[in-house]
Amino acid sequence: MKFTRNYNWMAILAVSLLLLACSHSPVVGPNMSLPRSSPEREGIYPGSIIRFVDAVAKSQHQFHSFMIVRHGKVVAEGWWKPYQPELRHTLYSTSKSFTSTAIGLAVNEKLLTVDDKVVSFFPNDLPDTISPYLAQLTIKDLLTMSVGQDPDPTFMLNRNDTNWVKAFLAVPIVNEPGTKFLYNSMATYMLSAIIQQVTGETLMEYLRPRLFDPLGIKGMDWEVDPRGINTGGWGLRLKTEDMAKFGQLYLNKGKWGKKKLIPAGWVEEATTFKIDQAPGVEQSVRDSSDWMQGYCYQFWRCRNNAFRADGAYGQYIIVLPEKDAVIVITSESPDMQDQINLVWEHLLPGFKDEPQINDPALMGILGERLANLALPLPSKNRMPDQEAKIEGKQFTFEQNELAVNSATIRFSGDSCLLNMQLGDEAYTLKFGSGAWFKGETMKPGPNLLGGNRAGEMGLLPAKVAGAYHWENNNTLRLVNRYIESPHYEVYTLRFDNEKLEMSTWISVPPGRELPVIKGQNE
Repeated sequence: MKFTRNYNWMAILAVSLLLLACSHSPVVGPNMSLPRSSPEREGIYPGSIIRFVDAVAKSQHQFHSFMIVRHGKVVAEGWWKPYQPELRHTLYSTSKSFTSTAIGLAVNEKLLTVDDKVVSFFPNDLPDTISPYLAQLTIKDLLTMSVGQDPDPTFMLNRNDTNWVKAFLAVPIVNEPGTKFLYNSMATYMLSAIIQQVTGETLMEYLRPRLFDPLGIKGMDWEVDPRGINTGGWGLRLKTEDMAKFGQLYLNKGKWGKKKLIPAGWVEEATTFKIDQAPGVEQSVRDSSDWMQGYCYQFWRCRNNAFRADGAYGQYIIVLPEKDAVIVITSESPDMQDQINLVWEHLLPGFKDEPQINDPALMGILGERLANLALPLPSKNRMPDQEAKIEGKQFTFEQNELAVNSATIRFSGDSCLLNMQLGDEAYTLKFGSGAWFKGETMKPGPNLLGGNRAGEMGLLPAKVAGAYHWENNNTLRLVNRYIESPHYEVYTLRFDNEKLEMSTWISVPPGRELPVIKGQNE
């Protein structure tokens, strides 16, 4: 790639001043951010980061943030507007690695061992008949996703049951535990339930003084089941830098400054190969897949001798011991392998063993790229005459499976308000014209585990950013992003005199149109 010299000198100056201010950052402490440095000082060619960002822009992926840490210092970071550094982000299964860490801490405190039988923790929740395989099931089998249930019960259990532990233990185990890998998020939930059983604290309460507080992680939250047990396998929300701190802790073999937060032996045990996800697969397939390198204790092995915490739609904490680096990504991706390929193809070649020659021009280009990251924003296109015609009108809908009773649209300056009545609940969403309007809503957003209604406990109101655009004289498009989650929704409203047709598109899973509903202004 050829880089032109038509760079913005103000951007160069801003980057230079920032690096000067951060180059002498103290060792990270409990209430401090990670120290900052430049890519060149830490042996990374800035052009590789530019190529990576440009490749993301041309890809099918919607990145929300990324952060690169080398030699313990942040050398590049960016957020695609309307996502911001101070926002948390739903981690999905990246949560599992934090749950695994809690198990390691409990082992170190001699509260349990990985060989303990699962049934021993829940005498009041056992089925009437305990099968030999259930009696054999251990914590290690939960950690390695080798429970033996088939199919994965996650999407069956948490929709209707109030006692998830009892429901999990009642699911037949058809393969001998420890012998066959099958991804199972409810297995991780059981690890959370075990932590609560042996400590009397929720998983998050247990981790707070042992992990979150020492790392200076604040403001996190974690979904719970109907009985208040953290979901464990999903549902943790952290800031991007919090994720980077966790990755750096594992890169440091459990040490944070002068403190040992996690035993080095557990870090090694938790991040090394434990079970083959697909025994017998052709080597060519294995060589091209980051999901065929082996599973650990709620971590995945990667190519390039790395390991990672991994969440649906592209939430990553990638740890590269050989490069002394951590790469963090939050996103909404339809193809997670293709997404990791961007890291290997564009970022990894830029990691060098020695500091790189300072290139102010290249750093200016990088500074501009990072300052201008943004997700697609509906263009400003107001139609005041049309807006006046529908202002304040209430449209009542026929009975529909979305449970939308009515909708009212209002306009004020460059903003549009959509008021919706869904069953017994009323919600208001606000949208900007040519700009994101940021606010909060009690309306639950799209979610991979949307059937898990209990999982929303403690996470609402949700932070949102909305923008609107008139596609033509009678079609209004409203984009509503849930900016502490990977997902968003699009409402398309088509007006025909006193009638309204509303279609809703949600970005998960992996993007689908909900049934069109029809309303009438009476």
